[in-house]
Amino acid sequence: LISPRCQASLLRYNPSDAAGKPTVLFSNPADSRQRIKMTVRLSYDDGRTWPVAKLLHAGPSAYSCLTVLPDRSIGCLYERGDKHPYEAIAFTRFSLAWLTNETDPLKEKDSPVASGFSESRSGGVTAPRPKYLLLDSRVVESVENVKLVVGKIVKHSTNPLFKEDKPWEVRFDNLYPNVIYDREDRIYKCWYSPFIRDKGITEVPPEKRRTTPYRPRDRVMGVCYAVSKDGVAWEKPELGVHRYDGFDSNIVSVGPHGAGVFKDSREPDPAKRYKMFCKYGRTVSVAFSPDGIRWGKPVPCPQVNAAGDTHNNAFWVPELKRYVGITRLWNREKRVRQVGRTESKDFLHWTEAEVVLEGLRPEEQTYAMTVFRYAGVHLGLLMIYRARPIDRTHCELAWSPDTIHWRRIAPGTPLIPNSRRKGDYDWGCVYAAACPVFHKDEVRLYYGASNGLHFGFRDGFLALAALRPDGFAGYRPLAEAEPGTIVTKPILCTGKNLRVSADAEGGSLRVGILDVEGFGLGDCQAITSDVTDRTVRWASRGDFSTLTGKRIRLRFELKSAMLYAFGFSG
Repeated sequence: LISPRCQASLLRYNPSDAAGKPTVLFSNPADSRQRIKMTVRLSYDDGRTWPVAKLLHAGPSAYSCLTVLPDRSIGCLYERGDKHPYEAIAFTRFSLAWLTNETDPLKEKDSPVASGFSESRSGGVTAPRPKYLLLDSRVVESVENVKLVVGKIVKHSTNPLFKEDKPWEVRFDNLYPNVIYDREDRIYKCWYSPFIRDKGITEVPPEKRRTTPYRPRDRVMGVCYAVSKDGVAWEKPELGVHRYDGFDSNIVSVGPHGAGVFKDSREPDPAKRYKMFCKYGRTVSVAFSPDGIRWGKPVPCPQVNAAGDTHNNAFWVPELKRYVGITRLWNREKRVRQVGRTESKDFLHWTEAEVVLEGLRPEEQTYAMTVFRYAGVHLGLLMIYRARPIDRTHCELAWSPDTIHWRRIAPGTPLIPNSRRKGDYDWGCVYAAACPVFHKDEVRLYYGASNGLHFGFRDGFLALAALRPDGFAGYRPLAEAEPGTIVTKPILCTGKNLRVSADAEGGSLRVGILDVEGFGLGDCQAITSDVTDRTVRWASRGDFSTLTGKRIRLRFELKSAMLYAFGFSG
């Protein structure tokens, strides 16, 4: 190893299938006289020999620090510049396959950063799809001077959309809303779950709640139904299904806890068109309805063997040809909430739930997660409960290739944050609905909101936030003054045009195709505005139809811009 008398970084890297073999990473300026040529090396014999080396930056560079990220990719933070080593600090992320030019003998068979892409039960990223989200780490080979961040939501100006204003809406609590836009009926529909009985509320007058601890007692949860023409102004229709103290109501079911409701368009039996996945009594259960209003009695599914005291939700996964249910499990020894997963071929017979996600620390627990499919991956709106004395909940983002293996995006950073103003409608708790409503110009994220602490007296509401299309998460430069780059793994080109979704107003985005003449970064017509599915143009050619059917590697250059997704068309 050569060094110009400069700090270096040394890190052991043992893939899960390497059985403890002494694999070591090393980074430093690889020059005997000058602090230049930041290089990463790999040893398979505990540092005796270093057969693998890859240059990160040819110019001036100095101190560095290596790390292995949760998805088993490698990160290198290092000093670099054009004229001297201390102009900037850069972060580069890359896979073991990139470092070894796809020849690593210790390559992880199931790693999302192994040569090519991992093949999960959901088909893996090798299956062609119209759009690729940049949050999918299987797509990205290496990055430099960029970081993955969650998108920026905009809360609706008329929030909250509705509140506890019916006699049976005793306490919204977490609300656990389920919102769809029914394109057949051309109307928004919402199923939500308030406590319709709670003596801990009704027997404590409002004037005493500031000085009296909230103690839930004799509680019963119900499922209520609301509709809206525009998704903003909501009605709670009297349905003639359940009466409350002699009054007609919008209650459609009494007893289910944390009900997840969805319309199953693939169901051939009209009587089971609407499905419910919930806790009923002490057991995870299911129920069916022809119209979402008149429900049959819940059917117990004891084989799930889960607590289910959360926002249970279920959905169809076509690759698995199964329904997947998301529920709650508990680590009773640690008193820690866990996200559980179960599956079923017929929505009646389910597997025993298994843990798929848990908080990073006991004081920040995974309280609930609503899951939906988008752009070839599954996204999870993950509610993080911050334990007492904070006693509040916010919504983060997670993703999975197969509903089994989950990764959080920017843990600790909310996708839907609480208000900073104490007592505001969503200052206390945020509980995202199942699931977003997608429109051409925005993604609507409905959520249950409350103005007080989780275990305290609080008023509850339905609220709305919006994201730009594809805007769940994306890459942006670490230092706005410096360009950032993203290089993809080989992607099958399935169209005559490349399209991107990005925010580039006030900055720029350029795209190059590696090792293909005429499609370099310098040939690309820079995108300088906020775009969704914008076609990328190069000066030399109209399209890249000659590349259709081939695997290509893309290089994105960002200057004061944020990139969310790319795909092919035509």
